[in-house]
Amino acid sequence: MANQNSLPLHERIELRYTLHKVIEFIILFLLLSLLVHRLLSFNNHGFAWLIAFLCELSFTLNWVITISNKWNIVEYKTYPDRLLQRVSKHELPPVDMFVTTADSKLEPPIITINTVLSLLAVDYPTNKLACYVSDDGCSPLTFYSLSEASKFAKLWVPFCKKYNVQVRAPFRYFSNNNATFSSNDSSEFKQEWTLLKDEYEQLSLKIEDAVGNSIPFDVSQDFAVFSNIERNNHPTIIKVLWENKEDVSDGPPHLIYISREKRPKHPHHSKAGAMNVLTRVSGLMTNAPFMLNVDCDMFVNNPNIMLHAMCTLLGSENETKNAFAQFPQIFYDGLKDDPFGNQMVVLWKFVGHGIAGIQGPTYAGTGCVHRRKVIYGLSPTDTKTGERYPNIGSGNVEMLKTFGTSEEFTKSAGDALQGNTERENMSSKSVEAAHRVGECEYEYGTNWGIKVH
Repeated sequence: MANQNSLPLHERIELRYTLHKVIEFIILFLLLSLLVHRLLSFNNHGFAWLIAFLCELSFTLNWVITISNKWNIVEYKTYPDRLLQRVSKHELPPVDMFVTTADSKLEPPIITINTVLSLLAVDYPTNKLACYVSDDGCSPLTFYSLSEASKFAKLWVPFCKKYNVQVRAPFRYFSNNNATFSSNDSSEFKQEWTLLKDEYEQLSLKIEDAVGNSIPFDVSQDFAVFSNIERNNHPTIIKVLWENKEDVSDGPPHLIYISREKRPKHPHHSKAGAMNVLTRVSGLMTNAPFMLNVDCDMFVNNPNIMLHAMCTLLGSENETKNAFAQFPQIFYDGLKDDPFGNQMVVLWKFVGHGIAGIQGPTYAGTGCVHRRKVIYGLSPTDTKTGERYPNIGSGNVEMLKTFGTSEEFTKSAGDALQGNTERENMSSKSVEAAHRVGECEYEYGTNWGIKVH
């Protein structure tokens, strides 16, 4: 009988798709035949024949590239149960989760909070998680919605883990398709389900009222920072909405709101700039070795997402080889038979898996778990950190040039590069330092956006 520690945490499986390959070769043969026919018939036709030949040549070259990308289609099968047999839950590495939003009108807060709630409720030790929400619109409405959602999360997260809920975005879980009980459901579950549904409906009504009316600001408390503020001209705002100080296993993880500094004369680099700020702020406050980034209109459809990612990142033979784990996107509420191709099946099922068979998965911009040290410029196989940054963590010139002038952040970057995953509770000092690295001028004269991104 095989030792569990010797079994792989993930496997690379090649998919044959023989029929698809035969059809693609037939199409390629027909295209080449057409090109040969064009070449042999140039003398009998005019300029229009040449234009047709060039168009068909371009299409043929594109077809060759497409076939190359789809020729060796692979998929990765992960084994979370083996991971949990190999390491205990308290030994799993911490993960910082990033959610980005930019406009509370185009991206309704009710969608954003559902994304956040689905992340807060994943099956992973909550003392190993922290969720950061980047609001590039500096919207008090978004902040208000997250503040109310953090209260609901104290009920939602324990409920999901107690009853092993699979869809952990409330708006999907409480939809009509899931709003019925089975004969096996206990009376306790039905009672708690009804309570949670009522609480979510109240939360939704509060946010709807806030969208339709002005939010009742209390300038003496959290909303004071939003008074008389301009969307594209404001200082850094960082608010800890919930901190899991007691390391409660079934309670919500840390939840932090961030709106980076913006000034009219400084370029903001859109989402890329927001991601850089998220990386720096999280590096100071929690400094997890892995980072997940998602858009605000997504939700986790598998509660074991973190365990699946760790299977590809912590495999015994490939522990330091994988830079990131990319998850495909699945779209909900699509049209029947997908007539307009909105599900992007070809991109995700064939091209994406085909490129994975050539060089590994491609980063799709969202739904990805990164190694922090890779974002900081090191290869996942690089173990000679000290040669690149001598006296690491001591404020040497190379570290300051790369990561900026914040001594606190430089130290946290040094810890991340050396694989130090020790995690301390957030303090007012770390929040104060985080405001500094969120300033729009912080990246000037550094390698942010060049070697670090």
